[in-house]
Amino acid sequence: MEEVLDVYQRPYDPKRPQVCLDEASTQLLSDARAPLVMEPQRPVRQDYEYVRHGVANVFMCFEPLQGRRQVQVRPRRTKVDFAHVIKDLVDVHYPEADQIVLVLDNLNTHTPASLYEAFAPAEAKRLADKTGNPLHA
Repeated sequence: MEEVLDVYQRPYDPKRPQVCLDEASTQLLSDARAPLVMEPQRPVRQDYEYVRHGVANVFMCFEPLQGRRQVQVRPRRTKVDFAHVIKDLVDVHYPEADQIVLVLDNLNTHTPASLYEAFAPAEAKRLADKTGNPLHA
């Protein structure tokens, strides 16, 4: 944990951006009945019953020193999904960075092995080299 706190004390360096990546699973819901519209002196009335439409996984990358965020919604939370988020981070959002200082939680999909499962070895190594040795919080 001290390593993560030390990273947050570093000054901003555009060639080594500090990026936190986390994810959350969320239910996709809709109303079973349409809410009753608002009227004077009456708020919108909504039934508690809902229809479930599965789940989605939300990946969020946050660069605290610049206040930048990128969000990706994916249908699952697998190693391959994680690998594609890393590729997007490296190729789309930080192509000019020498290395991305990545802070992750200890989830089993957050490993360089995920990159090798999703991509050819040369591409996986390129992405792993660009993200270095991620810090786990």
